[in-house]
Amino acid sequence: MKNGKEIGKIILKGILASGGIAVAATSPYFVSRALPKIFKYAKYELKRRKKIKNFQRSFYYLKSQDMIRTENRGGQIFISLTSEGKKKAGKHQIDDLIIKPAKKWDKKWRVLIFDIKEKHKIKRESLRGKIKELGLYQLQESVWVCPYEFQKEMEILRAFFQLKNDEMKVITASEIENDEKIKAFFRIG
Repeated sequence: MKNGKEIGKIILKGILASGGIAVAATSPYFVSRALPKIFKYAKYELKRRKKIKNFQRSFYYLKSQDMIRTENRGGQIFISLTSEGKKKAGKHQIDDLIIKPAKKWDKKWRVLIFDIKEKHKIKRESLRGKIKELGLYQLQESVWVCPYEFQKEMEILRAFFQLKNDEMKVITASEIENDEKIKAFFRIG
């Protein structure tokens, strides 16, 4: 059920973005009160009642898969992600990551450099693959360039891959020597 998977993805990302949700537990139907809060954080709009049922079904499925935890604390229901749910939500966040081109280039280069030890080769290669997928230009082995702002996206990658600040850095430069190939790659002048 593609729709169910998509809704599950929205639920996980919504709870991840909100850091968890608290709902007054005055009714056994706490989900109907929690869902609007999740919708707000996930930016998901309901168009028909049928989608609410799918959303509830997906919510309980994620709970049964131990990705969501609900806890009653003094009349409040707290909804949060389990460690497995955080991993899955983080993966969805990474999968949906894009760098938006600016309407007009500000004539600054964003340079990404990383140095990840050989013992973390899988992490390094996964990061390299994602950076390539995001459309950065490879200047050298672990040096990538982009004319567009991408600090927020790199912070998400840093957190997902659990990189330290000294393992990955973003530099803003006003010029790169012999940048004709790079400009042609990004189709900028």
